[in-house]
Amino acid sequence: MGRGRVQLKRIENKISRQVTFSKRRTGLLKKAHEISVLCDADVALIVFSTKGKLFEYSTHSSMDAILERYERYSYAEKLLTAPETETQGSWTLESSKLRAKIEVLEKNIKHYVGEDLEPLNLRELQSVEQQIETALKRVRTRKNQVMHESISELHKKERSLQEQNNTLSKKLKGNQKNTEQQNVGFMFPPQPHHLAHPAIGSGSFEGGGAVREEEYSTQAHPISGTMMPPWLFHHIYQ
Repeated sequence: MGRGRVQLKRIENKISRQVTFSKRRTGLLKKAHEISVLCDADVALIVFSTKGKLFEYSTHSSMDAILERYERYSYAEKLLTAPETETQGSWTLESSKLRAKIEVLEKNIKHYVGEDLEPLNLRELQSVEQQIETALKRVRTRKNQVMHESISELHKKERSLQEQNNTLSKKLKGNQKNTEQQNVGFMFPPQPHHLAHPAIGSGSFEGGGAVREEEYSTQAHPISGTMMPPWLFHHIYQ
């Protein structure tokens, strides 16, 4: 025989009620996860037990984001359906909600900097710790990215300066080489052809083919290019 239909009413037995709550809660969380995956839906599930214990489930979006989205849609529907006399009251309610959100944000900021942690329980402290670790990971990731970009930029500047240094070194070597060539040409100028020593035959300087002493006195030495007296020429060529 098939299973009879269960009548929906409060279970009086405390143990049976607790067991049923645990089973149905697990099945409900499973169904919420399945519909979020299969249908790509944003799902937020909140369950409080008889003792006030919280059980929640949310998709990849945070619970706060889903609840805020729900409040926006709910508030928009109320504005469309509410009469004009209730509009002012709705604005008052909205301002009170905004003030409450501001207070929550201020408390969170204090918690993130390590202040007013005494009222928090273990679960809330773990949540704050996880949020701080997530923010720290993002900061470190951004810091490493900035460091890599700075190092890459410095490498580019280093290569550019090295290329400029090589170019300047080549120009300096070329200028030094040209200067050395000019100095050599200035110290050892080429000898003019008219200063070359005339052909001298054997024998004395007297006679028709001999060169006169006055000519030797006005000619330069064939080696040093300096002016020499006639008697030194006689002594050399005798």
